[in-house]
Formats: sequence, structure tokens, C-alpha cells
Amino acid sequence: MRKIINAPENFVDEFVQGILLAHPDLVKTPGDDLRVMVRADAPVVGKVGIVTGGGSGHLPLFKGYVGTGLCSGVAIGNVFSSPSSEQIFQATKAVDGGAGVLYLYGNYGGDVFNFDLASDLADLEGIQTTMVLGRDDVASQPKDNKHERRGVAGIIFAYKAAGAAAERGDSLEQVATVAEDIVEHTATIGIGLAPTILPTTGKPSFELPDGEMEIGIGIHGEPGSRRGPLETADEIADDFVEALVADLALTRGAQVAVLVNGLGATPLEELYLLYRRTHQILTGRGIEIVKKYVGEYATSLEMAGASISLLELDDARLELLNAPALSPFFQER
Repeated sequence: MRKIINAPENFVDEFVQGILLAHPDLVKTPGDDLRVMVRADAPVVGKVGIVTGGGSGHLPLFKGYVGTGLCSGVAIGNVFSSPSSEQIFQATKAVDGGAGVLYLYGNYGGDVFNFDLASDLADLEGIQTTMVLGRDDVASQPKDNKHERRGVAGIIFAYKAAGAAAERGDSLEQVATVAEDIVEHTATIGIGLAPTILPTTGKPSFELPDGEMEIGIGIHGEPGSRRGPLETADEIADDFVEALVADLALTRGAQVAVLVNGLGATPLEELYLLYRRTHQILTGRGIEIVKKYVGEYATSLEMAGASISLLELDDARLELLNAPALSPFFQER
């Protein structure tokens, strides 16, 4: 195992300490648990709070999207493990400004269970909560079973839009509606080329022979839809964009936001190769790319691979994406 770490059991708490020390103007921890973090000015009285969370190992997801115009708070667990219901509840209390709290997180069983328990705890405290699940991974379930899809990098669009809606003073119901609308118009597909090495065990998260790729792999190494010989960047983009356009039923004249995301060990040069071909295909189909994001937005430690996400835009969604936002890892001016 080749990692710049100290004791593996301290990995999560120590990287969180680093974030807090580097960005005290943007984020803070409301108590003694470093795995609960909120925006520096939380709670914002009279505005909806947004809490996300999940396992560690995905920076900038989840910790990186806490700030102005994004999520209000986050709770994280060990690497690839859900946060506890108590941690989620502590984040909920810390961001509650009296207008309710939206739970916005990926569709994974452990997270769903613990967020549901936290919602029950919040209800006992008189804090109203509601929930929206990110479920953009088109390879994890067919479209007619979309409610069971996994949440992956496309949840970033929901963070941005819901955070902007909360910032402008929308009600809890309105913020949840915004988030659900974004989820319904987002699709993502990814590829894995090499596994991450888990810091606590020193073992790979999955096995993949050299020269092969796995289409549709999850951000925790969940099995994808198929394996095969590694294709060229253009061939991968061709397949991915075709699947995403079909899933969203995009037609000539549509407007989209594009997110090309690296999973941790893929050079930016390769991500821009994927964006280049994605741009060529979409513009060739008469689909206008209005917003573009290329980089690492949702990783899996040092997994080699990438994903492409599309969000179908309308005027309301674009306005929310363009609204100001600031966190340790994301900025929109």
C-alpha cells in the first residue's frame, strides 16, 4: 500500500481536521465529532437547511459541498461506510434555522436507513425534514426502475440547485421540489479501470485485469453492467453519450450541463479527451452545452476511471446553477 497517511484508523478524522484548519472561514464542526461539519454561519435563521452525507473516500463529495449556496451540513462515516443516525441528527440540529431541513444524499441502503432514523429523531425535536435521493447512475438500473438507481456524481447538480433555492428563501417543500426536478433530469454513467486500495485493509476494492474496463462501476467498486477490453477515449465517450441522451430523451434544440468527472487517479488530460468527444457528439446532434464542468467532483480515493453526467436544462434550472456558491471545493460567481 502506497499512501501518505498516518495510522489507518485515524485517516478520516485527520483529513477532516485538515479541511477545518484550511477553511475556517467557510466551515466548522458544531460539536466534538469531526465527522459532522456545517457551513461557518450555520444555522441561517429563516432559511431551509440542507444536510448530505455518506461514506468517506469520495472528496470533494461529500465534505466539499458544504458552504454558501450549497449544502448546509454533512455527516460522514468511515471509508465507504454510512454515517450514523446520531451524526446525521447532530448535523440536522446544527443547520436548522426554523424553516426545516432537506436530506439530500445518494440512494444507498445504509444511508437511507440512517437518514430515516435521523429524521425520526429530528421529528421528536420539532424539526421538520424531508428527503430527496440522488439516483442518476443509468447503469445500475434500467429507466423503468429508476427509483432504485444509485446516486453518483450527478448529485452535484442537485446540491447546486437546491442550495441556490434555499439561499433565495424558498420553503422546504419548494427546495425539495427543485432537488427532485434536478434528479429527474440528470443521468450519469461511469467507467472503472483500476481499483482503489482501502486504507484500513490495504486491499483493493475490486479486481480488474490489466487492459480491461468495467462499464457502470459504482463509486464504491460496485459491479458494473459489463466488462471488456479497454476502448479508446472517443469510443468510450460515444457509448456513454449515446446512453445518456437516450435515457434523458434529449432532442435537437435541448440545452444541457455536462460534468466529466475523474474518480481519483485519472489525469485531467484524459478527462478533457472525454469532454472533447462529448462536446463533438452533442453539438453534432444540435444539443447546446450551456454549462461545463471538468475535474474531480466525486471520487473513490485513487480509483482510475471517469464518469460523464448530463443535466437537461431549462431557464429555471440554469438560473439556479448560475447562482453564487462558495465552499472549500466549489465556487460559482
